[in-house]
Amino acid sequence: MIVTTARFATPHAAKYIAQLCKHFAHKVPAEWDEGQGQAALPSGPVSLRAEADALVVRITAEDAKAMIQSRFVVDSHLVTFAHREGFTGLCWQIEAGPIEAD
Repeated sequence: MIVTTARFATPHAAKYIAQLCKHFAHKVPAEWDEGQGQAALPSGPVSLRAEADALVVRITAEDAKAMIQSRFVVDSHLVTFAHREGFTGLCWQIEAGPIEAD
């Protein structure tokens, strides 16, 4: 398993969690409340947490390919939803797990 996290400094984290989860819920199981959300992406589960000044995203994936797919899904949707903030992508960090070349 690979766990990767990212942090987006924004005062609108709760809004983005709702937007992401509502959008994901059209295709995959997703749930959210005011300060957190989860979506069961095919490439691995995503958890979202609102902090006072940031959105924290955590992805768990089986392998590097799934991790990259999940990162792309989250990043591409946030680019759309957070365009007014000039968002261009998250800076991801590996939290746990090996990355092996296929």
